[in-house]
Amino acid sequence: MLLDFIRSNTRPAPVPFVPEVTLFQAEEPIELWEKTEEAGPEQPPPFWAFAWAGGQALARHLLDNPDLIAGRSVLDLATGSGLVAVAAALAGGSPVTANDIDPFSLAATEANAIENGVKVETVEADILDTAPAQQVILAGDVFYSREMAARVLPYLRRAAYGGALVLVGDPGRAYLPTGLIKRATYDIPVIEALESVPTRSTTVWQVTSS
Repeated sequence: MLLDFIRSNTRPAPVPFVPEVTLFQAEEPIELWEKTEEAGPEQPPPFWAFAWAGGQALARHLLDNPDLIAGRSVLDLATGSGLVAVAAALAGGSPVTANDIDPFSLAATEANAIENGVKVETVEADILDTAPAQQVILAGDVFYSREMAARVLPYLRRAAYGGALVLVGDPGRAYLPTGLIKRATYDIPVIEALESVPTRSTTVWQVTSS
């Protein structure tokens, strides 16, 4: 059972920049990746086992500005650990949906939602060619590859065109698009083994329809 795997191979700990949220986190990324690959071939990296900079920035921004999402439907795209979804629920978003294509990610999200006493619905699917229905769309660290950015940006712009508030958290990844509106910038503590630095300046951006 994936939920048991998550709890057996990570440990709950407060998120460095968002201590209100507790996540099941890994201490050793390579060892954990090897364990996930035992479940089947070509497993993606365990993005779900770490609090990435973009997600921490978004989560902090939501908890500090709950008026942005209180009482509004929320989608956390490419949720990873579910950090942003959990923060959205704590800030009053409802209902909150977390989406990813990795079943380990959604199991981690479920474990983290339970750990924090909030309700988060999960959807395992590639939804990037659909029309988003939620009032708030959130995405942390999604511009890390050219291919991903090329698919995510049109989806986010469609959401904004439809009237959604669209926020992304990004620490200066290579394929961050231009033309976004800066909402806040934070110095986020990160895992040096993954990021090569102890902190990353990370910005919360608003995506518009054009």
